[in-house]
Order: sequence, then C-alpha cells, then structure tokens
Amino acid sequence: MKIGRFKIKEKIIWGVVKKNKIFEIISPFEKQEIIKEIGNLNEAKILPPILPSKIIAVGLNYRDHAEELGMKIPKEPILFLKPPSAIIGPDEFIILPPESKEIHYEGEMAVVIKKPIYRPKNFKEIEEAILGYTCFNDVTARDIQKRDGQWTRSKSFDTFAPIGPFIETEIDPNNLLIETYINEKVVQRSNTKELIFNVFELIKFISHIMTLLPGDVIATGTPPGVGSLKEGDIVKVYVEKIGILRNFCKTL
Repeated sequence: MKIGRFKIKEKIIWGVVKKNKIFEIISPFEKQEIIKEIGNLNEAKILPPILPSKIIAVGLNYRDHAEELGMKIPKEPILFLKPPSAIIGPDEFIILPPESKEIHYEGEMAVVIKKPIYRPKNFKEIEEAILGYTCFNDVTARDIQKRDGQWTRSKSFDTFAPIGPFIETEIDPNNLLIETYINEKVVQRSNTKELIFNVFELIKFISHIMTLLPGDVIATGTPPGVGSLKEGDIVKVYVEKIGILRNFCKTL
C-alpha cells in the first residue's frame, strides 16, 4: 500500500494511491480505512508523505560505500540528526545556499515509524513499530562538513531533506535496488542488502537511545557515488518497489 499526503483544492489530506487514484484515509497511524475516492493523482499536489518530530540519519552504512572510501566497517551505527524544517516533497527545489561551494546528493531509503517505541524487547515490537519505507535525499554541504568537523550545520539547511513520494507499507526492505540519477545519468547504484546495519538493527539501536515517535524518519545511509549538485540539476532517488523522488536544484 502506498500512503501519501496530498493537497487537493486547498485541502490537505492523507491518502492511499491505487492505480493513479487517491483514496482518502483518516490517518496512516491507525487502521487505514478508506473514507472515499478523492480523484486522480495528476489532480493533486504531492506533499512530503510525513512530517516527523525528528529525522535520524546514519553515516557510512553501506559496505560498498565504506570500500569506496577505504574506511573500516563501523562497529556501531554512526548517527546524526537533520531538522524537520529541512524537509521538502517531490518536485520541489533544493536551494543551494551561498555559504557552500560543494553541495552533494546522497540518495537513501528511509523507514517511517508508526507508533512509539523505546527499548523494544523483541523483533515483533520492532516490526509492529514500522509504518513503511520511502525515498530520501540527505543533501549535504560537504565543504562545511569538512570545515566544521561535525555534521549539524552541513546537513541542516532548509530544503536539505527531500522525501517521498509515498510511504510503501508492504515490502521487505532487505533486498531492494537503490539508484540516484543526475539529469537522467545513474550516479549511485547499490542494493539494500549491502547495508551494514539493516532497518531492524537500526531501530533497535536508536530506540535504546531515544524514543521514536509516530512519523519519525530514519534515513538508512547512502551507497557509493556521492557527488556535487549545481543549479539546474534534476536529481532523482529511486528505490525499488517504492518509487522515484524527483527534485530540482537552484541557487538562493
């Protein structure tokens, strides 16, 4: 099931997408009962599929990316936070701020939390806490990241967290093709089976630090091939069985 947020005739709704038609639901966090058919997908503006209280991201979490950088496999997940104010949805603009001369794309799969979870006792608790999966772009001001020696400023500019288009609720996240395109050229390609710490390991680890709340997003890491964005670029993040997140780039 594909769940999203939509703006139709100035009204914002939750909806399920079936064969390019939108069916309104009350909430993705309860029973996802359909209220009524709203209209065709091309009649709506697709919004970010979720508005989280926090975005937890994971650094260096693909084996092939670690090999590319010549770095050791981490023994524990490397975590950082991105602010919700950085979120944009599909077909919106990534704004390239003048403070940075080296802004990079990082295509990722993200997991969305369905209900509160803290220090789960078993796998079932983790599984029941997952709403679904979506595409994510961890846009990064790489030169600022290098200068600062920590990651907060470089990851936190407005528009640096594209997400969407929908949340897919019925897939196995452990063997999915993931690709990033710049102007239709493939620049990243891997598979989620290359993740060092899989989705369930990440949720267990993170929820032993902080309570994960409904709607929270965990961006699971990026494959090899990160590189620069420039004005006029069209960047697409594709995750198999989820869809394509497309954004445009322009300077401030």
